Amino acid sequence: MVTQRACYLTGLNPQNKKNSIMSEKEISRILMTVWGLSYSRMKSGAYILILAEATGDRRLPIIIGSSEAQAISFSLEKKTPPRPLTHDLMASMCHAFGLELKEVFISDCVEDVFYAELYFEHRGEQITLGSRTSDAVALALRVGAPIYTTESMLRKRGMVFEETEQRGRQQMRIKKIRDEETWEDASDEELQAALQKAVEHEEYEQASLIRDELKKRKEAKS
Repeated sequence: MVTQRACYLTGLNPQNKKNSIMSEKEISRILMTVWGLSYSRMKSGAYILILAEATGDRRLPIIIGSSEAQAISFSLEKKTPPRPLTHDLMASMCHAFGLELKEVFISDCVEDVFYAELYFEHRGEQITLGSRTSDAVALALRVGAPIYTTESMLRKRGMVFEETEQRGRQQMRIKKIRDEETWEDASDEELQAALQKAVEHEEYEQASLIRDELKKRKEAKS
């Protein structure tokens, strides 16, 4: 019989006090893949980790640090560093002690901080550890573990790629909105178009800001 045990360490959302091991009946999970990395133009030294919906067109951008980006990059490019990185050591320890990473679950996002949980199994016992999403993804890539999130998360933080046709005059307006963040005098339709173009150009950080502005306007109207 498999037993369950939850270990909450630094990085787990403090608002979630209950056991984080959830059955598939309790929550709708979406399988994600690592689409790539992008340099952040708005935050010096930071990168954007882009996760893609495995069976859809939604993408989830997450701002991460340079060291975590490097660790993820090595795995994506299948490169071996001169000396093992922290996540390589973690993967080796899991193997040595018979600790199997079953999956990574991106569970929450509070004030632009993403929370992830690592689901391990060891000798018939399930163990859940809280983690930074970047560390969780870096480890998952090294051991081949799947990455999941929720439908709710993708609705709140995800981006949808859509092919759109824009008139030349409107294109200039959209570019100005994206580049200069002149949102006060922009209509909702213009912001929506700017959001789509930002996503098409893989400007995920800018797209997140525009999306938040649209959400703020929607809440103000309700």
